[in-house]
Amino acid sequence: MPIAGKGMLLTSMDIDEAHEADFNRWYDREHLEERVAIEGFIEARRYAAIEGSPKYLSLYSTETFEVLDSPAYRAALANQTAWSKASIARFKNMIRGVARITISHGKGRGAVLGIIRIRPGKAEHDRLREALNTALDAQSIDGIISMHVIENDPVLSKPLTDKASSSDPGAGDWFVLIDATDAASAHSTIKRLTDNIAFKPLIISRGVYRLLWDIARADIS
Repeated sequence: MPIAGKGMLLTSMDIDEAHEADFNRWYDREHLEERVAIEGFIEARRYAAIEGSPKYLSLYSTETFEVLDSPAYRAALANQTAWSKASIARFKNMIRGVARITISHGKGRGAVLGIIRIRPGKAEHDRLREALNTALDAQSIDGIISMHVIENDPVLSKPLTDKASSSDPGAGDWFVLIDATDAASAHSTIKRLTDNIAFKPLIISRGVYRLLWDIARADIS
């Protein structure tokens, strides 16, 4: 599998420059390992934007989608460390997607991640999924390692901050993930997809991110 498991948690946020050093220290020394240690989590990846917003992005893979609403995960959310509480309270423009991995083509991951956020209409899901499955042919594009679609659960996909709205029009959004060897390949593939008349009206945002580091459950066992 190019992306391990069947579930994925996506988080993305900005942070004020005054708190950025502590934010990065928290992510690197506590948060990613803490999350991967939860039963059912497989791995986590952390990114920073080359272009796009928010600046920071993380992907957490889980064995099943149900892990993201499991007692173990809910217990972790309910028992955050003091450092976590302070860091989360400083998040700005947070995106949190609790998602199913529905399409995954290719093998492995790249040093760069292209991402496209899509907002499909309720009646468009089957048609859009079929079109994306055809369009995401990682084998035909130089510099592209693998491409994937994750579909947010609209009930579970809520930011964790106190300012989170109870009604989020983007809670059911989908994300196209493009694992590439370099930014130019990611950018050109994003352009090809977003120029496609089948997808263009549904595009909410796009970005290109560089991998900071990743950690797997096996690394901490």
